[in-house]
Amino acid sequence: MKKIILLSLLLTIGLVLSQIIPIAFPYLPEWYYEFRDSFTMALLAFIMIYVGREFKVNLSDKKMYLVDYGVAATAAGFPWILCTLYFLFFLMPGHENTLSEAMLVGRFAAPTSAGILFSMLAAAGLAKTWTYRKAKVLAIFDDLDTILFLIPLKAFLTGFVWQLGFELGVIMLLLILGLTGYRKYKLPGTWAWILIYSIAISLICEMIFIITLDRESLAGAHIEVLLPAFVLGCMMRKDSKKITFKEPQVRFIISCIFMLLVGMSLPLIFGAGAEAQLDMSNWEIGAHVLIITIISNLGKMFPVFCYKKEASLRERLAVSISMFPRGEVGAGVLAVALSYGIQGSFIIIAFLSLALNLLLTGVFIMIVTKILNNSSSDVIKKAP
Repeated sequence: MKKIILLSLLLTIGLVLSQIIPIAFPYLPEWYYEFRDSFTMALLAFIMIYVGREFKVNLSDKKMYLVDYGVAATAAGFPWILCTLYFLFFLMPGHENTLSEAMLVGRFAAPTSAGILFSMLAAAGLAKTWTYRKAKVLAIFDDLDTILFLIPLKAFLTGFVWQLGFELGVIMLLLILGLTGYRKYKLPGTWAWILIYSIAISLICEMIFIITLDRESLAGAHIEVLLPAFVLGCMMRKDSKKITFKEPQVRFIISCIFMLLVGMSLPLIFGAGAEAQLDMSNWEIGAHVLIITIISNLGKMFPVFCYKKEASLRERLAVSISMFPRGEVGAGVLAVALSYGIQGSFIIIAFLSLALNLLLTGVFIMIVTKILNNSSSDVIKKAP
């Protein structure tokens, strides 16, 4: 729980620094912002490689995973739709490109934080339950669905240009590589090597953008680091990873730095040089943050209506609540939205909702534990 509070605190500190630094140091060189953004993407790639490392799939049982992916995609889709509609009707009147921007920013609510979820459920003593096993699969799949869905969202935002066709070709190639090369490549897998891979992926994605950039239209091929990093993690063999006693600590430190940098990426909203304006009081902002948090989590309740032949109602409810925690991938979506120059009170509220959800993670896991422990008439299914 202390780690969750620290991640949320660092995201909040980053949001504060994003407003203080431009005012205190108004003449910072452009390279500072470029380095900050590039480093943020490199750390996101680091996180996503580990998500790929933790992605377990039995390719011989495609039917079961197809059902799970459908459930995960729906559980990711409902929060996205609800948040998008709320942004459109309550936070974006008169805003240009309202639908496309609301759809991209609203996607922050779709992915569950797989890493946070796994560690919290295991710490609660639920690692051998059906709830843990199913939540683990669904969380990975809704992360994957979020990554893939960014492509049509970006097309809707920017319009179709040849660079987008290039992006689609690269993504298809990555998906093929991930499927055919799953766990086939023995690569060095210590945290230091993962960091090297992450920096390389970030630089390659940046180089692709620069090479394909049209100077007149400013359109370029944005290959987001999320998918190539995830695919690389999937392709690495399990026996190529030697866990050292420092690895969990390093991963958490990098997650902390990432959350801080994501918060610092928020555009300036105060002062004469403000890039976005908050046209509401603190009470109104707090109310919007609370509502967005509630409706995004209500959208995650879809698994309650699934798996009726596999589990009891309590277990299905526990799985749904297990999907509430958000974290690095959702923050990554917001970072991508900022990279497209999206501004406005709605993106600030999205950041604050993400921070609130992080703080509530311990509460969500306590509720899950309570539901399962009180299930005296239901036998908690053990993972085979």
